[in-house]
Amino acid sequence: MGAIEDVYEDLEADVSFEEFEEAVEAKVEQMGGLADEETAAMLIAHELRDEEVNGIADVAPGMDEVKFLAKVTAVGDVRTFERDGDDAEDGRVVNVDVADETGSLRLAFWDEKADAAENELEVGQVLRVKGRPKEGYNGIEVNVDEVEVDEDAEIDVQIRDSYRVEDLSLGLSDVNTKGRILDTESIRTFDRDDGSEGKVANLTLGDPTGRIRVTMWDGQADTVEALAAGTSVEVVDGYVRERDGSLELHVGERGAIEELDEEIQYEPESTAIDALEMGDTVDIAGVVRSADPKRTFDRDDGSEGQVRNVRVQDETGDIRVALWGDKADYDIGPGDRVAFADVEVQDGWQDDLEASAGWRSSVTVLDGAGDAPGGDEGDGANEQATGLDAFADGDGADAVEAADGDDASAAVADSGGSGGSATASLQGEAVEFTGTVVQAGSPVILDDGEETMSVETDADVHLGQEVTVRGTVSDGTLDADDVF
Repeated sequence: MGAIEDVYEDLEADVSFEEFEEAVEAKVEQMGGLADEETAAMLIAHELRDEEVNGIADVAPGMDEVKFLAKVTAVGDVRTFERDGDDAEDGRVVNVDVADETGSLRLAFWDEKADAAENELEVGQVLRVKGRPKEGYNGIEVNVDEVEVDEDAEIDVQIRDSYRVEDLSLGLSDVNTKGRILDTESIRTFDRDDGSEGKVANLTLGDPTGRIRVTMWDGQADTVEALAAGTSVEVVDGYVRERDGSLELHVGERGAIEELDEEIQYEPESTAIDALEMGDTVDIAGVVRSADPKRTFDRDDGSEGQVRNVRVQDETGDIRVALWGDKADYDIGPGDRVAFADVEVQDGWQDDLEASAGWRSSVTVLDGAGDAPGGDEGDGANEQATGLDAFADGDGADAVEAADGDDASAAVADSGGSGGSATASLQGEAVEFTGTVVQAGSPVILDDGEETMSVETDADVHLGQEVTVRGTVSDGTLDADDVF
């Protein structure tokens, strides 16, 4: 056995001996006699080993060339584009999504390869791919040099007709998924580089496995006006992108959002209020204990912002939540059970913690008692462009104090304090009081939207329940004889 055969025998690469021998001869000629056949064979073997990767997870931008196996999960349509030069022919490209057990990426087939890919490739086929990786718009993309179908290879990747939220990953396209609308935002407009006007709108979609932000473009953005929180829908032909480290599901002209007759369930997993810490971005849920009026203020750029504070209580404690921009228009009040997703825990008024619900947050009335209107379109556009910093120089309630110059206690104190207690003038009297349970412990605390009542009772009540109590007030607490 010769030197070339010895090196090839130890090589674990998908290349025939004839191809390997030709590459060795070309290398000897290229080096002008500086390397013999054995040295050239070892150099070629080293290059081939560098090209092979164990899986898609090992493919990285900057590699000269890679080889890998992957299963086709989606085949796009051929798109044409104009090349520079008056005599240049239009170019053609088709994108093919592939995956293996370690991850997924997109293949780009150009010109003649694009025509072949559109006509010959099918979802479910396993491909042997050779190409050049780069950083694409949706993640890693490989420009294909060579590809062939491997009928014998198997890759354990499930091809789905419909995805759950937890199944979504960066780079997926042709995605169909069902969910419940948790929150909607108003339509915003923007100017494209070519001078035309674009439109975009967002909603938050949840299913039993999680939630995701959905971005709708141009004609699809108009869909948001006909959709309301609590509606079950199916997103058709969406594609997954990443923004600020989080996945988003995008819907363009090829896609659609369709209402469903079936009801998709979503139950948030919230963090206990007494476990919140400064700087956390969390989900919380509870009963609204009190709600302040909406306040407006002037931003540094001259536009008008708005904010509304509500105080929310769960079994462990309570916290003020600042609703910024469109969310200040939401019709929620005492007694509503509400989930706040992706709120940022900040330092609020009088060193108390505050949860800030900005443009990335979603607000969902869980019992259907509240309404979430779209709000002002211009204000929403500014939120999308600049995030929480757009509303004022400071964060949370302190920003409102700086914006309108009111006394701090008037500007940001929650209405639970301003409403006061109903017991001060009722000592020793037999009274009847109707309100919403905002604390189910001992004592029970009821809130009727204007004032609160502490109640001593053995009755079994729960947060958000509306009850009427009768009894005598003593030492600031109503000793209930009747609860109904």
